[in-house]
Amino acid sequence: MNFNTFKSIALVLLLTSIAGCSTAPTHLIVSPQVYLSPSNQLSGREAQLNVVDMRTSTHIIQILEKDEAAIILSSEQRLEDIIQAILTKQWQQQGLALSDSENNKMTVTIEKAVISVDQESVSYSTQSEIIIKVSIDNSKQTLTSRFKNRAHSEGALNADVAVLEREFNQHLSTLIKQILTSKDIKTFL
Repeated sequence: MNFNTFKSIALVLLLTSIAGCSTAPTHLIVSPQVYLSPSNQLSGREAQLNVVDMRTSTHIIQILEKDEAAIILSSEQRLEDIIQAILTKQWQQQGLALSDSENNKMTVTIEKAVISVDQESVSYSTQSEIIIKVSIDNSKQTLTSRFKNRAHSEGALNADVAVLEREFNQHLSTLIKQILTSKDIKTFL
């Protein structure tokens, strides 16, 4: 093999490995961190928990740039499954028995969960919004509470998907903690 052929192969391999490193992720890892101390606040109470996603589109991040196709990123795992798992674990640690109870039917509805990025040539701005509605029906009355988190940020150059992912997880963690510590929900149960 002559030197020019070797150089050409090495260059192709180098460019391929660089291109492989720079490909954008196709999914996000949504893993909100919620740590609450176990308690017996809801001991002796039971409820049926159902988490539903009512969003028209399941993506979490949309990056919009003029004259370019939008970049859409969804969660690797279904968002309603993630939220259901966290709420189930945390409420059980507070003593709530989750079953097919006829007494307290709890529906947690994901109404909105998106970060919209407006990408310009040398800057970007983001709008983040998460809205979750909690309804509890005990056959006599219904409690409905809405939990919202909105944020806006701006930056230079391109939006970093890893940073957006971290921000989304932080906002979702905050919202789930608000649901779990809601005095209205605890009193109603």
